[in-house]
Amino acid sequence: MENGRGVLGSLILAAGIALAGFLAANGFVAARGADRFVTVKGISERDVVADVAVWPLRVVASENDLARANAQIEASIGQIRAFLARHQLDASQSRVSGFSVTDAQANQYRSGDGGNRFVINQTLVVRSAEPAKLLEVSAKVGELVAAGVVLSSGGEYGGGGPTFIFTKLSDLKPEMIAEATARAREAAEQFARDSGSRIGGIRRANQGTFEILPRDRAQGITEEGQLEKTVRVVSTIDYVLE
Repeated sequence: MENGRGVLGSLILAAGIALAGFLAANGFVAARGADRFVTVKGISERDVVADVAVWPLRVVASENDLARANAQIEASIGQIRAFLARHQLDASQSRVSGFSVTDAQANQYRSGDGGNRFVINQTLVVRSAEPAKLLEVSAKVGELVAAGVVLSSGGEYGGGGPTFIFTKLSDLKPEMIAEATARAREAAEQFARDSGSRIGGIRRANQGTFEILPRDRAQGITEEGQLEKTVRVVSTIDYVLE
């Protein structure tokens, strides 16, 4: 009798161990199955042209007499406006900014009496909805120098050349996101075929950030300085594999 109970107990224990092993194995397979996914990227690009241009022209005048220095600045700004009009560039949205006066005598570290006492800086910021036209005109800036206009770079406006801006990104976003998503799915389907799987639903998706890049990508070339640009978005999507 005791032997029978011992055998029965052993059978129950063995069955329990087997069942636990079966459940553990099934649980492991299910967990691995739930983790089966592929991460793919889809890229969409568009070549675009800037639709707005901004050109800061920083003028400098130096004199020992403040009134004469100011008169030089006003004359230079007038010459710039005439230059723009002569080349048929609409400067109606241009504005004058960044007026500053430096008095050399107020500089406690100044040594010697050389140079003019007053230096005046002022910037005429030209804004145009004709970027290609502005680019053409900016190449003729030597005419201003020949006329006696003293131009300076640096400061708030950097190198002083034109900046080209693309403002219609929102018009491209829906189509480019759809294209990037479609290309990501194509990549996932190719992976699934190669691995003998099927593509399921989307596990996770990241639309990505839109970038505006220079069309000509070389060292020292910036996006802001190029009329033509490339818009790019990269979508990252996790697809479940079945």
